[in-house]
Amino acid sequence: MNEIYITGTGNISPQKTFGQDQFPEELINTETLMLRTFDPNYKDHVSGDMVRRMSKIIKMGIAAGRICLQDAGCAMPDAIITGTGFGCIEDTEKFLSTMIRNNEELLTPTSFIQSTHNTVSAQIALLMKCHNYNFTYVHRGASFESALLDAQLRISEGLSDTVLLGGLDELTSNSFRILQRLGHWKRKPLENLTLFNDSSRGTIAGEGAAFFLLSSAPGPKTYAKIAGLDIFTEPNDQPEAGTAISRFLERNGMVIADVDLLLTGNNGDPTQDRIYNEVTAGHFPLTARAGFKHLCGEYMTASAFAVWLSSIILKNQLIPDVCLLNDRRPAEIRNILIWNHYRNINHSLILLKKA
Repeated sequence: MNEIYITGTGNISPQKTFGQDQFPEELINTETLMLRTFDPNYKDHVSGDMVRRMSKIIKMGIAAGRICLQDAGCAMPDAIITGTGFGCIEDTEKFLSTMIRNNEELLTPTSFIQSTHNTVSAQIALLMKCHNYNFTYVHRGASFESALLDAQLRISEGLSDTVLLGGLDELTSNSFRILQRLGHWKRKPLENLTLFNDSSRGTIAGEGAAFFLLSSAPGPKTYAKIAGLDIFTEPNDQPEAGTAISRFLERNGMVIADVDLLLTGNNGDPTQDRIYNEVTAGHFPLTARAGFKHLCGEYMTASAFAVWLSSIILKNQLIPDVCLLNDRRPAEIRNILIWNHYRNINHSLILLKKA
């Protein structure tokens, strides 16, 4: 597979990450069960009359995509590919609520039109007048990874030289309450930066939109190289997951000792974190390890935030203290392995290398 470079990023998250090519100096630490995004002034990226008609996920996606393209100095990508787990929930809720309230009569079409999962990538293309390949993946916890795989294939097969790749999901009060009833979230609010110190069941909800410009050649502001991707489903136990990771590294010409940093999707729920901790203890006892969901919360495309964080770490050769889960620090950061899962169903491995 051809080398694929991350040449631009745009990240709107619960931290002050938009427009940043380094880790934010000031972190948001709040007592909550819901980590909402720290939003830019969307009127800087979308006209004011359009902003008023857009739901949050559309504003996040357009702004993050434009920040990414500006960061990379790219006027027009060859493809736009996004991944989302729940899509435009806010507009879906608006349409369904209006339908019930109006007894299925006199419905305005706007919320219905904007409720489809591919609305964000379509809006980006419309605003840019981009008529190139445009696709959205909705594969639950593997949505961003599926979009990344498509982008890898297009670049490797010579179909595209540049791909605008995004992973995004929004959080609404209704979706939070539904998942809370299913036991996904913690029962009592806590400070997000202390998430890994809490042993109660559940985690904290999050949202965000992270975009990347993937290129077949390095650019003036290259962050990292994407060297490998794998998705595996519902490992039966710790040995099966460990074997999957070892085989993934072997296919990419590496062994466990070559991993300078292991970035895992720990979310503070002991039930969900058990497999991370067991595999790490058995296979990565000497490897520097870090987490990221205390910064962005848990959502289906949180791995996009992990790719942004890994890109920043590789570019600046610095692991933020707030992310470290052990006391090991490599002298040089050449390879970062991201291992994430959502509800222990869809597991993904993303290998990033220093450009």
